[in-house]
Amino acid sequence: MNYCIIGGDAAGMSAAMQIVRNDPEARITIFEKGGIYSYGQCGLPYVVSGLIPSSEELIARDVTTFREKYGMDARTYHEVTRVDPGEKTIYGIHTKTNEEFVFSYDKLLIATGVSPVMPQWEGRHLPGIHVVKTIPDVEKIKKDLDPSIQDVTIIGGGYIGLEMAENLRLLGKRVRIIQRGPQLGAIFDSDMAELIHEEAQKHDIEVCLNEEVQRFKGDDRVQFVKTNKRDYPTDMVIVSVGVKPNTSLIEDTEIRLHESGAILVNGYMGTNVKDVYAAGDCASHYHLIKEMDDHIPLGTTANKQGRIAGLNMSGKRQTFKGIVGSSIIKFMDLSLGKTGISEKEAEKLHFPVETVMTRAKDIAGYFPGVEPLHVKIIFDANNQRILGGQFIGKHGVDKRVDVLATAMFHKMDLHELEDLDLCYAPPYNGVWDPIQQAARRAKK
Repeated sequence: MNYCIIGGDAAGMSAAMQIVRNDPEARITIFEKGGIYSYGQCGLPYVVSGLIPSSEELIARDVTTFREKYGMDARTYHEVTRVDPGEKTIYGIHTKTNEEFVFSYDKLLIATGVSPVMPQWEGRHLPGIHVVKTIPDVEKIKKDLDPSIQDVTIIGGGYIGLEMAENLRLLGKRVRIIQRGPQLGAIFDSDMAELIHEEAQKHDIEVCLNEEVQRFKGDDRVQFVKTNKRDYPTDMVIVSVGVKPNTSLIEDTEIRLHESGAILVNGYMGTNVKDVYAAGDCASHYHLIKEMDDHIPLGTTANKQGRIAGLNMSGKRQTFKGIVGSSIIKFMDLSLGKTGISEKEAEKLHFPVETVMTRAKDIAGYFPGVEPLHVKIIFDANNQRILGGQFIGKHGVDKRVDVLATAMFHKMDLHELEDLDLCYAPPYNGVWDPIQQAARRAKK
């Protein structure tokens, strides 16, 4: 059986490992347009600050391991440009030599990920303007960050923008975030986002809201960012305004796409075309709360979907159960966590939504080191089923996100949440966990 995988990172290599374990006769060929396999993209901002000393530490398995230990034909600098599902053939080009190649497969997995969006701003090609997606991206940023670079402008206040802001502040740079919308952390509700704004101000990060970038100006490199309100002098720009699925290679095929541009897949990671699978950031993700296909590209999901794809491609039937949209990041002294849907998302989807907010304590109130933990729970007003939660604080955010995510996976309501047997000791929690405190308050 000739297995073809397009993309050598999380989803692609998770699938490859399942195939090699379950089909001893498998012939696996992977086409990766870059030169690096299987690395942790989520660690990239911390390489910029030096918190992670080298980008090499992000590599889980290098390409040589896949070739020599597992017998895979793992190719680098091979960019697939077109897929022909009817002929079961892919076409592409070697990005170093410009040599064209053709390959025939029995089963195909598309795991091409996403690319950063770069709007068509005038001056976008000036030196000093960067995106953050790959190891080469951060190596370029590190090389560009000489002592003369003092003022850095980040365009976009999402997760990558916030993480880059933190890591650039750790280097002593003056940092500005320009956000087109009214708040940083757009996946949070505005009442929770105020805590993010306060944290930015506390650490002297300039925040410019409701401003649209129009163009960049400069001579030999970027010197100004022009918005609809003013010109900002800058020494470097990081653009982080979103991503788009890498699906141009199937443009002229019958493979169906989600409205986001991601490839529509079923629970087995199959597309609507026989023997063609997709997984990871380039694929759709079924959202258990919304009860519809969605696109929330995260490393955890990519690894899970890749594993499921590999199992099904090699004859082991297993389904991907879906996501609830759990995520967390560190921003300066705070952890920002979210799971499920926000209040604004719930209203847009016409849920009969109610919310409860509380300012709790992360551990027992009398124990040294206690810190505030801000909790917001979104629930269905008709049946009190939990729809989402947001948590911001210094400690204990990850635990509460994970507990609530588990509760939502099992369609629990506020009553059942209050009944959970959660651990307690003064250094770790109060007798009533903050999420249970919020549930009790919501029921009054």
